[in-house]
Amino acid sequence: MTSLTVSTAISTGRVQLVNVRQQSLLTAKLRLFFVTAVFAFIGVVALVRIAWLGFSGDAPGQQTLDEAMLPPRGEIVDRNGVPLARAFPAYALWYNPKALGGGPALVKSPAEVAAALVRIFPDEDLAKLTARLAAGKPGYLRRRILPEDANRIHALGEPALEFPRENERYYPQGSMAAYVLGYIDPDGKPQLGMEQVFNRQLVDPATRATPAVLSLDSRVQGALEDELMRGMQLSEAKGAAGIVLDVDTGEVLALASLPSFDPNLVDRDNVGNIFNRVTNKVYELGSVIKPITIASAIEAGVVTDMAKRYPSGAPLTIGKFQIHDSHSFGASLNVPEALIHSSNIVTAQVADQLGGVRLKATMAALGFNERPFIELPAKGFPIWPRGDWARLTTMTVSYGHGVAVTPLHLATAYAAMVNGGIWRPSTLRKLAPGEVPAGRRVWSAATSARMRQLLRMIVVDGTGRSANAGGFRVGGKTGTAEMPGAHGYQKTAVISTFAAAFPMDRPRFVVIAMLEQPQPTAATSGQRTAAWNAAPVVGRVVPRIGPLLGIMPDATRDIDISELSPLVGNGEGE
Repeated sequence: MTSLTVSTAISTGRVQLVNVRQQSLLTAKLRLFFVTAVFAFIGVVALVRIAWLGFSGDAPGQQTLDEAMLPPRGEIVDRNGVPLARAFPAYALWYNPKALGGGPALVKSPAEVAAALVRIFPDEDLAKLTARLAAGKPGYLRRRILPEDANRIHALGEPALEFPRENERYYPQGSMAAYVLGYIDPDGKPQLGMEQVFNRQLVDPATRATPAVLSLDSRVQGALEDELMRGMQLSEAKGAAGIVLDVDTGEVLALASLPSFDPNLVDRDNVGNIFNRVTNKVYELGSVIKPITIASAIEAGVVTDMAKRYPSGAPLTIGKFQIHDSHSFGASLNVPEALIHSSNIVTAQVADQLGGVRLKATMAALGFNERPFIELPAKGFPIWPRGDWARLTTMTVSYGHGVAVTPLHLATAYAAMVNGGIWRPSTLRKLAPGEVPAGRRVWSAATSARMRQLLRMIVVDGTGRSANAGGFRVGGKTGTAEMPGAHGYQKTAVISTFAAAFPMDRPRFVVIAMLEQPQPTAATSGQRTAAWNAAPVVGRVVPRIGPLLGIMPDATRDIDISELSPLVGNGEGE
């Protein structure tokens, strides 16, 4: 090869190398341009999207995230924000007999597995659990198990025992306010109480982030339940009911019915006790109705002179029927003495002068002829004499027989009696100042003022003395009524009630305590009447809840009853 040929070959190779480099550079630039264009396009799209969302205010992606973070059911809290019901993720124990495919349902025998489960859950029934496992049917073995329990079950090595994660309803306060809250059944449906009332709000994604707020104060609720339970135990009563009500707003601060139940365990507990004595059962409440009769007579001008005396030395005979007092209080009594000693005879005479038309109208204005006003679904309908009230009907109703109402009816009536005469419906919702209903006038402010004096006198000098909590100026009335049975009224089965308000110089709260079928025990000095069992409950409740509600004991203050005190003699009523 000549030198010229070599030189030409070298030049050609250099040209080809330059061309390859240029082509590679061009390809790199094109790729860079393409990548830059793609990122630029993505950036422009993102900027346009951000700008559009800014103008439209719609952020579906964020909304979806918020919804995903929401609990499946909203919280219920008391008036101070204390949680009463909330949702939380939990484990359940599920039996899946097909977990091993076509093989046996369990590695060990049903009896061995059941025995192991009972060691983890001692409250389970060994025989029933063994039969359940042997039957080979899938289903829940237990709801709401703890993570540590799931770990212990997993260690058994049984694939058929599974632990699905579920959202459960949890009630942090246990059985407290169970009748107010209700519960969620195993199928996820609300039952009873405010769970049912608030259901739409609690499940709607638009509202469930905000807790449903009740009027209850959990501290007051706890104190009321505690003292009612103590009263039940001391008197060996079959049941109890109580309520604390704001007299100016109708807000329920506490509502208790005993025996209660634990809504956390309602799918396993006996549900026979799920019956609200405060709102769902009506009672002839006896002498606690007498102040309503006297207030009506004062309002109508039938009673104008507190010193006027009425015959009381002998039973009052109306046709073939006789009205008696529990004791003899002398030949005559005035109205303050009749209330202090709880005289049926004098109250019936006042009612006779008042007349059935006016007494019936007052009780209708208090809602005694219809179901109680409250949000709870279960509400009892009163036993109410229809048509024109006969003379005897008017007299017996005047001292609490012949008409049956719920303890909630009684609470709202007493609130009207002491708050200046305005009846308002009760509510379990916390009210803002502008939400308080106007209500309706039942009595004048003057009549209400007189009744505050008389109720205070009953506690200072009469049957309510055991409710006289020092410095809290309690006023109220006892009532002990025989319960009706298949063959008339039962002498040995009574309802004992104390209806109270405090402080009587400026009433703020009504407190009702009722015991169903209390027994004469050593703790109640062998007595079954309200003076010995229901009144002491109120006497213990008020000092516990007063300071929580901003009412401190003050022995230097009281309502002025000096004009009535000289009219009152000594004696004992029920």
